[in-house]
Amino acid sequence: MRAAAQIQIKTRGKYNFEKLKQQMTLQSMVVPGIIYLVIFSYIPLAGLVIAFQDFDLYQGVFGSHWVGFKHFIQFFSGDQFFRLMKNTLCISLLKLLFGFPAPIILALLFNEIRQQKTRKAIQTVTYLPHFISWVVVAGMISSMMAVDGGTLNNIALKLGWIDKPVNFLSEPKYFRTILVAANVWKTVGFNAIIFIAAIAGINPELYEAASVDGATRFKQMFVVTLPCIVPQIVIMLIMNVSQILNAGFDDILLLTNNGENSILLEVGDVLDTYVYRYGIKLQRYSYGTAVGLFKSVVSIIMLFVANGISKSLTENSLW
Repeated sequence: MRAAAQIQIKTRGKYNFEKLKQQMTLQSMVVPGIIYLVIFSYIPLAGLVIAFQDFDLYQGVFGSHWVGFKHFIQFFSGDQFFRLMKNTLCISLLKLLFGFPAPIILALLFNEIRQQKTRKAIQTVTYLPHFISWVVVAGMISSMMAVDGGTLNNIALKLGWIDKPVNFLSEPKYFRTILVAANVWKTVGFNAIIFIAAIAGINPELYEAASVDGATRFKQMFVVTLPCIVPQIVIMLIMNVSQILNAGFDDILLLTNNGENSILLEVGDVLDTYVYRYGIKLQRYSYGTAVGLFKSVVSIIMLFVANGISKSLTENSLW
């Protein structure tokens, strides 16, 4: 039995090697991606050691003084820790609550459009915001919500909803709503691509069988389409949950006027903007790296937890 197993392993290894040789041209297309990951994702990980040092640019990594967990203790015991965590979790959960189902719903709606030209036109319109820089989007939002001549204020005044113009971007109670709405508008079309592709792979015979059983087009979405794309939904949900501490950076920084709008910091200051302010602007590189490392560790833990829960409940997981 053992000899047979060894022969089988050798045969399988030889087969895989021969298959790899036959596909060498295709396999070589992965090389640029691997090089990119190594240079920009793995090599920079060595710089995480400065989180345990009082890093000095002139002395470098090898000459800087080691301080252990000093910067982590400062961050956890600081008076801004709970505010930062509350803002980060709140904004992330709002983006997850509204931003995650939106592409799924959009993909389901696209699947119901029968005219190809109409479908392609609508898809193009929904994809376009993804390619617009956050700098441009923030400028558009600022223009629309300006106190003097802003579109939103003009409409609200004419409809009698308000008596005088409101400075929406300086009111903390409106900030998270504006931020989440802008994110959904910008990302919904592009994020729907993976679900559209998953729906395109569903066997048409399933729809025919459901139709024979008397299911309407609306009911077919729930008995055929959604169950068939559950694996993709679960995987995307796991990825989103693992990024729960990534509340955003560009959008928040620009909508808070490069972090200068102190009124909005109470509701809009998150871990990424905090790292930018303290780690980059104040040149506290070790402290900023420590906060970033904490965020990364939590993300890894959340990834394993979400994957484990998903595997036990739905049998769909990343590994």
